[in-house]
Amino acid sequence: MEGKEAVSASQLVLGVKLRDDARFDNFHGGRNADAAARLKSACEQVGVVPVIAVCGDADTGKSHLLQAVCHLAEQNQQSAVCVSMEELFPLGPDSLSGLEGQSVICLDDLDLIAGQENWEEAIFHLYNRVNDHGHLMVVSLSELPASLPFGLQDLVSRLSHGLTIQLGIYRDDDRLRILMARAEQRGLVLSDDVAVFILRRAPRKLADLLAILDRLDENSLRAQRRLTIPFVKSVLGW
Repeated sequence: MEGKEAVSASQLVLGVKLRDDARFDNFHGGRNADAAARLKSACEQVGVVPVIAVCGDADTGKSHLLQAVCHLAEQNQQSAVCVSMEELFPLGPDSLSGLEGQSVICLDDLDLIAGQENWEEAIFHLYNRVNDHGHLMVVSLSELPASLPFGLQDLVSRLSHGLTIQLGIYRDDDRLRILMARAEQRGLVLSDDVAVFILRRAPRKLADLLAILDRLDENSLRAQRRLTIPFVKSVLGW
């Protein structure tokens, strides 16, 4: 029970509030399914690798996967925390202190601190402390560690020492699959025709596409209407 309390405290102070749907069984991008399976398998064997780097462009599901790692850890009675480096950055490198006490530490968008000497040193020392504890660090990066402008080569070496998971950019069939799956999770009846209609007109960014689904869900519930092409047009002004 103490581990559970530590997780909650860490998340209140630093960590991302985990989305309940950000789990491995809700990761529906077909192109990256094998990568997600490799990540899950590696995380179920804490102590085998010291660090896992999840690399890919924006909108490839990195944040979803890091939160899924934390959910998996909690299911396995391990403490875990997921930290957004964008949110942590204003607090300074000292804010990393104590994270090594968690069994699994996820650092999202770690490349944001590339070129920041004090941050790079702090991450390097955190890595060493995590490794000394036999715990696991999982980081997300836009590119492979060696391709990013890190100044501290010892940090690059450490990040490259473990497992690297490379994610690919979603194709239209992946985006359609994700849209349909998310609608099903919400209890929305979304026909193939309506889904394709939305996909052809929505922004390509997955987050924007899912935000549109949120809006349609809200309006459908309020109006007690099914999702038809005319209804979608009226809500979105298409």
